[in-house]
Amino acid sequence: MTEIISQLGSVHRAIGERAIPAGDARTVLLRRSYAAPVDEVWTAITDPDRIGRWFLPVTGDLRRDGRFQLEGNISGTVQRCQPPRLFTLTWVLGGSPASEVEVRLAPEAGGTLLELEHAALVDERFWAEFGPGATGVGWDLALLSLHLHLSGEAIPIDDPATSQHSPEFTGLAAESSRAWGAALAAAGATPAEVTTAVEHSVALYAPPARMFATRSWMRASRAAFLRHFVSPSGVRG
Repeated sequence: MTEIISQLGSVHRAIGERAIPAGDARTVLLRRSYAAPVDEVWTAITDPDRIGRWFLPVTGDLRRDGRFQLEGNISGTVQRCQPPRLFTLTWVLGGSPASEVEVRLAPEAGGTLLELEHAALVDERFWAEFGPGATGVGWDLALLSLHLHLSGEAIPIDDPATSQHSPEFTGLAAESSRAWGAALAAAGATPAEVTTAVEHSVALYAPPARMFATRSWMRASRAAFLRHFVSPSGVRG
């Protein structure tokens, strides 16, 4: 499990602002490396069968101008597609304004550098409560899921059925939330603002056993990642 948590430390995170068609947006940026060639990573993130194996089941047309639907009330349109280096999507959660997700790949020594940027309109009160963690933790889990898929790994746990409340998962959610807190601090937030955002992000993704995250992205990204928890007997030696 220590190695899995260390994967979170290999991610560069940053936050910013830019305009999108829906208005002035806040952005979260993640950058990390994979020990796989660009073509392999591209296939894993664009082939519907492969996407369903590490992320969420997807239906629709994944070509330029095509519409898609991810399990869990997430839909969108492919705006740009430049295989095997870049794609841009609109990203719609229920009735929320469309946000934008762009993924960029580049070859590097030993594998592939992946950048993911998500630009979305965020209510100021929501940002004050959760900061970038509400979106960023979900993408941390997604990119970690992609690592597990590309490397053929899984996370052993005694009872996968209770994984969302396990120390293993809550530890990952806390580590990711703290990392996004550091990105928030680097952008100029006060210590009090960072503490609030980190604490609330952890509770959003790893709530007590009698609570559950209610926002679509939290439910979907968490559910996708938890599929990588298996009983010890299911881990390949």
